[in-house]
Amino acid sequence: MEQYSSKSEPPKSLMENLLGLLRVRVKRGVNLAVRDVRSSDPYVVLKMGKQKLKTRVIKKDVNPEWNEDITFSILDPNLPILLIVYDHDTFSKDDKMGDAAFEILPFIEALRTNVTGLPSGTVISRIQPSKQNCLVDESCITYTSGKVIQDMILRLQNVECGEVEIQLHWIHLPGCKGL
Repeated sequence: MEQYSSKSEPPKSLMENLLGLLRVRVKRGVNLAVRDVRSSDPYVVLKMGKQKLKTRVIKKDVNPEWNEDITFSILDPNLPILLIVYDHDTFSKDDKMGDAAFEILPFIEALRTNVTGLPSGTVISRIQPSKQNCLVDESCITYTSGKVIQDMILRLQNVECGEVEIQLHWIHLPGCKGL
């Protein structure tokens, strides 16, 4: 087994299997559930495989604006990402405020298409809401300012109300396997 310290290069096998980085911008929550007396202190946890990352807590707000970037290392584009919203509690276990899962494969497939020469704002692909996804509305994958991005509004499940807006960006890394 290869070992390395923070001062040396990562093992070749890690970079060889890495497709790149997926940046998920957690934009905002809309009409999130009330879990405290009149409001909630929400934060978002994103999980993909063994990776688990979270946003900061926004105090007393059921319509929080995070505008935070969460970055995942992508080895397997078939793994879904689970988004869970929690209410931060000081003296007890944090309350769950709903969850949503989303697939990144349509985004990866759009990245693999030849977008050279397309005008900015071109829609590459559209994903319709269905029973198989948590989309509130149609999600468009667009070519904007030289980048492929996907905007999504996810309806939270296992809760009375709430939506979370996110955006996907891809980061190519030199030396990795790539798409």
